[in-house]
Amino acid sequence: MKRWIFFFLFMVLLPCAMWAQATDVALQKVSIALSEGQTGQVVGLFKQAIRVNVDKSEMFYWTDVDKNSEVSRLMAQELAAYYQSDRNYDKAFLFYKELLQKEPDNVTYLLAYAETEVCRGKEKEALRTYEQILRLDSDNLTANIFVGNYFYLQAEQEKKRLDQDYKKIGTPTKMQYARYRDGLSAIFETGYEKAKAYLQNVVRQFPSTEANKTLDKIKLIEKEINK
Repeated sequence: MKRWIFFFLFMVLLPCAMWAQATDVALQKVSIALSEGQTGQVVGLFKQAIRVNVDKSEMFYWTDVDKNSEVSRLMAQELAAYYQSDRNYDKAFLFYKELLQKEPDNVTYLLAYAETEVCRGKEKEALRTYEQILRLDSDNLTANIFVGNYFYLQAEQEKKRLDQDYKKIGTPTKMQYARYRDGLSAIFETGYEKAKAYLQNVVRQFPSTEANKTLDKIKLIEKEINK
């Protein structure tokens, strides 16, 4: 019985030991390439090491890599991309944040960073990031789609609350109706109108059926306000 237990443990632990050894070998190769200044080899070898053991590779990045070097940016990029593809959005967010400290106006990094914010449920933070992208690239399709839809959905929620409160009034007075109309106009100006501008920018670049449907809905609301 003991022999079978020993054999079972051996079969379980052997692959783990081999896996750990493979990681150490891979990272040792990365270290040698770093010392020799072979940037291309460093990135390729580090990518392999990440696939073998991402945790050890990340630790290597934090402890053994000069963060002021160009190669550190490329290595952080590999870690960010790996974590994002693995849907580990907290880690991906961390590394895109690291990359943005090096290149704060890099639109590619900002787009990936915003995506991780959305996936982490941080829509307001993502809105600010997408607005930053639009300041750098006003025609960015992804940013226009997100910001346009964000303002539209926010306006829809506010309009729904306004309509519900107004319907609670049995027989509204002229003043109450006027307040309702003022509220509707305010929602249009701060929400729907903003959404309209971004979504129009979308359809100028891309024949989006969804964006056109949303713009049609905004037109109907605009007509209602202008009655």
